[in-house]
Amino acid sequence: MTKDPFHSDLSTDSDFLRGKLLIAMPNMGDPRFERSVICMCEHSPDGAMGIIVNLPADHVTFTGLLGQVGIDAPNDCAELSIYTGGPVEPNRGFVLHSADYVQDSTLVVSELFALSASLDILKALAAGTGPRHSLVALGYAGWGAGQLESEIQANAWLHTEVDSDLLFTTDAALKWPLAMAKLGVDVSQLSSSAGHA
Repeated sequence: MTKDPFHSDLSTDSDFLRGKLLIAMPNMGDPRFERSVICMCEHSPDGAMGIIVNLPADHVTFTGLLGQVGIDAPNDCAELSIYTGGPVEPNRGFVLHSADYVQDSTLVVSELFALSASLDILKALAAGTGPRHSLVALGYAGWGAGQLESEIQANAWLHTEVDSDLLFTTDAALKWPLAMAKLGVDVSQLSSSAGHA
């Protein structure tokens, strides 16, 4: 029997969606999350937290961000893309990165990726000594106890396994359709007014 991606019981998994990708359905009613792909870093009975990985932040550059936090960017500093990680604390920076780089303050989410929110990782990225893969984001997506589960039951979200290539190397505009395709969902066949079966 194949697993139905549209209906799942989260209560049987002790880590819920931690380490998974959360994918917005076309009928997402919140414009802040329209066609979003969120890498889930925490999910428990107390709530959930993740980083949107497909919404570039056009208002800031990496070197500009470094300057704002008092880090001198070297002349050969790579101009990394900055993403809008979510509507909560939009002025707070996070780095979603491969798990080959770990500091004391790093949250290791899975064997594939971790989350850091320190100046040290920004300094390492500027110097070219940071993790192999990284995604710099401002803000995060957060849910209170039971909120995300309710949204999933209302068909607002799907979820799937994290794919490192999709997370770190895929063009932002392609992440949502490719994440849907991982579930076998053809986005051209989805109605934006889909309801319960």
